Amino acid sequence: MRSPLQRQHLINYLSHDLGIPYDSLQVGIRHCHDVFDRLPVVLWQYGLVSLTQLEEIFDWLEQV
Repeated sequence: MRSPLQRQHLINYLSHDLGIPYDSLQVGIRHCHDVFDRLPVVLWQYGLVSLTQLEEIFDWLEQV
């Protein structure tokens, strides 16, 4: 599981770099069921990010 700082860094990336609205992020976080690492996939499953954005997120996660 990621540290709180890593989680915030991911949320900042999703919000600022990819432009995902705060409300969409909150929906994803609520549906992660305490497994925060699932957030990118949950966002994609709910149609809140595209497949291209999901790939970008995974690429970004590999670099941090």
